[in-house]
Order: sequence, then C-alpha cells, then structure tokens
Amino acid sequence: MWTSEGLHPADGSDFSAWLCATHRDHGDFTALLVLVSIDGTKVTPAASTFLNIIGSEIGWADMLGLLAGSGRRWDGACFFAQVESDGPLDNGAARARLRQLEQRLSEDRLVLNEGAFFGRPGRRMEAEEVPGTTH
Repeated sequence: MWTSEGLHPADGSDFSAWLCATHRDHGDFTALLVLVSIDGTKVTPAASTFLNIIGSEIGWADMLGLLAGSGRRWDGACFFAQVESDGPLDNGAARARLRQLEQRLSEDRLVLNEGAFFGRPGRRMEAEEVPGTTH
C-alpha cells in the first residue's frame, strides 16, 4: 500500500497524501470528523465523531470501510487535525472540541474549509459560498 520511500501513499488519494503528511509533520493526533450530505448547493452535516490517528497506514479504501459503519448517507468527509505536542487528545477533550466544531458548522458551513475536506473518491473538496443561501 505504501511506496518504498514511505512518504506518499500508493493509493494516490488526496486523503492518503494528507494523512501521511500530517502524521509525518506532527506524529500521532486526534482528528475530528464530520460527514456531510450534499444536495445541489445545500451541505448538511450527517454525522460526527473523533478518531485517534496512530500511524499513517490507513488508506482511503480502509477509511471508506470505517465510514460505511456510520450507517449514514454521506457525500463528503471533513477531518480536522487536532495536533498536540503530547499526541492524541483524551476522550473528554476530543468530545468538547467536537461539540464546539459542530456549533461552528451549524452557524457557517464554510468552516469545512478549515479542515481537510474530501469527497467519496478521496479527492480534496472545498465549500464555497453561494449567494442567497444561509448554509
């Protein structure tokens, strides 16, 4: 799954490149994860959770398998790396940050651009403001 250099994932997805670079630069970390459904210009949060990322061996196909377990329909997955000097957050801190993120997203969907936002194929996405819409 990984190239011989261990720097770039062999699956070629933007997700795997992001994960590999983030882990290389910061070590183990917690990622806040928000799944969204997209219907035309409407982006709606579908589910959220947090993951402790230990290592960078998971590829996009593996992540898709994990996300399928949510049981939710989704079109985009946004990961917000919580990088701390002592590694992943404890569960209480991760939950608190996730709730704060959910509140911010309920007020402004463009907050998605602060994270690493990917579509189902594992390619980067960006939320754009659409005149005349509230989210």
